[in-house]
Amino acid sequence: MKTILITGAAGFIGSNLAKALISDNKIIGFDNVNDYYDVNLKKYRLSQLNSHPNFTFIKGDLADKQAVDSIFEQYKPDIVVNLAAQAGVRYSIDNPQAYIDSNLTGFFNILEACRNHPVEHLVYASSSSVYGSNKKVPYSTEDKVDNPVSLYAATKKSNELMAHAYSKLYDIPATGLRFFTVYGPAGRPDMAYFKFTNKLVKGEMIQIYNYGDMYRDFTYIDDIVTGVINVMNKAPEPNKDGVKYKVYNIGNNSPESLMDFVNILEQKLIKYGIIDHEAEKELLPMQPGDVYQTYADVSELEKDFGFKPSTSLEEGLDKFAEWYKDYYK
Repeated sequence: MKTILITGAAGFIGSNLAKALISDNKIIGFDNVNDYYDVNLKKYRLSQLNSHPNFTFIKGDLADKQAVDSIFEQYKPDIVVNLAAQAGVRYSIDNPQAYIDSNLTGFFNILEACRNHPVEHLVYASSSSVYGSNKKVPYSTEDKVDNPVSLYAATKKSNELMAHAYSKLYDIPATGLRFFTVYGPAGRPDMAYFKFTNKLVKGEMIQIYNYGDMYRDFTYIDDIVTGVINVMNKAPEPNKDGVKYKVYNIGNNSPESLMDFVNILEQKLIKYGIIDHEAEKELLPMQPGDVYQTYADVSELEKDFGFKPSTSLEEGLDKFAEWYKDYYK
């Protein structure tokens, strides 16, 4: 039984990861439960974990160095999975400070704690947004990622650079995971599929950017969790420079048109009686910070773990619609 620290434990990926690991490991969940989106949803996720004897929850902020250090001192985690971050591309345009505090200062505090209290493996969330305006697809972890188009993306690229430096200097085995558009039950309400659903329920028009001509590598939550667990259990071997450091893409490696995505979502919401007709759609130009397409090359993940995400949109959105009906009655 390992002691695993999961930051962002009230978040979408963090809570699902904790659920998958909880029967065989001691889970320390850390989260500031901020109000970037509906706090009730975060409390709902935590409620599914709190009663388990292997789960300990601590409310605190990554930017609070003392809070982070005290967790490492008290619980001495074997593995750290850092999923806490200020998320969202558009929000970063209006609220840049939140990204500096959480994604840079917060991540620095995690790295310092791993240096002072050595861990077997640090796994941390990066993002497909680091690929910015790259034209070559599919996106490979070998590609240059020096052209972020949002502050959020810049902080995630910074995390990769910081982790590499700490890995090299202090021999911390570290793996970064570039997640591609994660969706599923109890997901993030700031994500397009959730926003669309909320609007459809209210009978409001939905806004589709770049006139619907956008492609996303939508990745179902269970595939993400399987990927994270595979990676967690196998710290990277030293690379040619002797650094125990690795970055992987975790994506469905099949980009879907945004319009197709909306159409499947509508069908599933009609199937579960959540709505009774298709929505009016307003087609708008591209938003600042958005990218035209995301597409993951997951050959490294396949090679090292014999796994790649494969849940279809049909299956994933069906599970989301079923959950949505149950949760919102």
